[in-house]
Amino acid sequence: MSRSIPSSAHAGPWRDTITGYALRVATAAALVADAVVHLRDAHFYDISAGGVLTQGQIFRIQSVVAIVVAIAVLAWPRWPSWLLAVLVTGSAVTAVVTYTYVDFGAVAGLPRMYEPSWGPPGKLFSAYAEGAGTLLALAGLARALTHRRRDRMADRGRTGGRPVHHQPAPGR
Repeated sequence: MSRSIPSSAHAGPWRDTITGYALRVATAAALVADAVVHLRDAHFYDISAGGVLTQGQIFRIQSVVAIVVAIAVLAWPRWPSWLLAVLVTGSAVTAVVTYTYVDFGAVAGLPRMYEPSWGPPGKLFSAYAEGAGTLLALAGLARALTHRRRDRMADRGRTGGRPVHHQPAPGR
């Protein structure tokens, strides 16, 4: 007995929409904006403030990680890339806001990063980019997980409820 499979449950590669592409580009742009500001300002913070690393070195590491994750979101928009984008942008915006209002001193090998002002060039712009990037990445993560779940449900429907083990289609 032959059964036709509805086109919405088709097992081929998932094709992204304009919304998906826009979400990827906007998230990557927020990550790149964050990276540019951190890389541009890193030399201002190369003075040791009591940690194993200088704040400038932390800024450079942040820049590299943000660029790598931006590339991952653009090239491989699956849930792990989106999760990394959430973690990178979310931790950055949390750090900038926290260290603007709270002086922790040097903690766990990190230097004292307290800076009680939004005045340094790029700081406010970077915080906005990181906050927007976090929201965009959360939307991308939710979208990728929804598509992943829908594909798994469609696979179970085609196989009579038995799980199917295969590689996820591009775009997840």
